[in-house]
Amino acid sequence: MTARIVVSGAGSGSGKTLLTAGLIGALRRRGFRVQPFKCGPDYIDPGWLSAAAGRPCRNLDAWMLGVSGIRDSFARACADADIAVIEGVMGLFDGAGFDSDEGSTAAIAAALGAPVLLILDISGAARSAAALALGFARFDETKPVAALALNFAGSEGHAKGCAAAIAQKTGLPTLGWMPRKNTLTIPERHLGLDLAALNEGREATLAAVAEAVAQNFDLDALLALARAAPALPTQSFSTQSAASDGPILALASDPAFSFYYQDDIDILAAAGARVVRFSPVGGDTLPEGTAGVFLGGGYPELFAREIAANTRLWRDLRALHEKGAPILAECGGFMALTEALIDLDGVRHPMAGLVPGAVKMTQRLASLGYRRATALVDTPLLRAGEDLRGHEFHYSVWEREGAPPSPAWRLQGSRDGSPVALAGHAERGLLASYVHIPLAQRLELAARFVEQMRAFASPHENL
Repeated sequence: MTARIVVSGAGSGSGKTLLTAGLIGALRRRGFRVQPFKCGPDYIDPGWLSAAAGRPCRNLDAWMLGVSGIRDSFARACADADIAVIEGVMGLFDGAGFDSDEGSTAAIAAALGAPVLLILDISGAARSAAALALGFARFDETKPVAALALNFAGSEGHAKGCAAAIAQKTGLPTLGWMPRKNTLTIPERHLGLDLAALNEGREATLAAVAEAVAQNFDLDALLALARAAPALPTQSFSTQSAASDGPILALASDPAFSFYYQDDIDILAAAGARVVRFSPVGGDTLPEGTAGVFLGGGYPELFAREIAANTRLWRDLRALHEKGAPILAECGGFMALTEALIDLDGVRHPMAGLVPGAVKMTQRLASLGYRRATALVDTPLLRAGEDLRGHEFHYSVWEREGAPPSPAWRLQGSRDGSPVALAGHAERGLLASYVHIPLAQRLELAARFVEQMRAFASPHENL
């Protein structure tokens, strides 16, 4: 049974990611093997947690994966870990809607039987911090808060005063505090925090926050809390490794295309795909023998010039598409497959041209939220009429004449009565849209994709 703890907050901006990374780093200094997790749909925060832990962070999303799915992912990842540290999403009770905590950090903590360490931003508070803590403690007593952590403290005395007031009103312990220092921050960009892989000061930041946690937290008390988590139901999951002679899945992997769920890659490999990474930004074309392609999300707009210059890749990708190979493109990958990407300066960068129309960057968020998607035609993942769950998050719009010429999805938000729209592009083996799709929600999604790769590879072995 893996010890585990959930790190949540009162809302976004409470400092969850950096404090979680600090806890991971401090625990690793003590010799523990720490498995990181991130609640909800997120690709950027997991990069920081992966760097802190020295192993891939996994995403847990109750709305898209369900309780069984998150327990499967948890069990797979924790097979060789001493402790799991799970960063929450938004505020503790924020989920898919306003009328329930479905999909929230609280729901995930309950599904995993994990104690919750609630972070409070005390930068502008004193005794009022206790009122906020009391509200969270009593809001849903079936999903209790186990302990507090105080962030952005002006001094040790400030932190200890708030902790005493919290203990007086709630009876809950405060396990540690973090100072308000400019050195303990992560820069941000338009999709969230700066990418860990591109941050030159990453190692220094992670070392500083680990040291701050080691100095200001009672790690023994935190470990005792994590170890007291109850046993979970035994999960049955596949640990099958990919065959060495499986079909080759070309995975775009560089700073422009880095938004992948680690479980998706593992599940595709377990289904038999040989995952081979290539860099569109670096000038790579498709690996020899490619039988399928996965272009994930990321920041193609930051590398539009380099991507546009890789004309050999676009030529080979168009040829593969003409032959009917399965191609999955999500968000940034979808953008790269259109005719052009128009950046914020109005510069038009030619792209692959597999999807009609162009994408134009915007200053404001264009779409954010969970999506229920129903396939309008057969795709590499679904047959027409079948559905799945995913999410969108992008600062660009798809410009074209009229409705999508060959739409992939009928899309609707997570709430009943949400508007319905036609979206994406599906043609031959291509499935391209802004929707990010966690394959862990149903293992047959990956199995179907790899099956079509096998079917393509058999008569095309000499490509």
